[in-house]
Amino acid sequence: MTQTLAAWMTARAVTLAELIDRSGLDTRVVEAIAAGRYTPSPAQRRRLADVLGVTVDQIAWGHKNEVSHVYGHGPQFGRSP
Repeated sequence: MTQTLAAWMTARAVTLAELIDRSGLDTRVVEAIAAGRYTPSPAQRRRLADVLGVTVDQIAWGHKNEVSHVYGHGPQFGRSP
């Protein structure tokens, strides 16, 4: 079963503070990942999954919203500035 990081945290009764402490990752990075604003690297994924006792493939990684703030990407892709 695939769930978001936040859903696994709830299912495992792991707080954000515990996840940050036990993963050893930067606070802002973990907060952004949990909120769906940041897609973690493979190493970050492993560390977070290990804390939750699940495999990397059981967590739905990625952004909740379309990325459109990156210059040259999003709805304007392919057009000159």
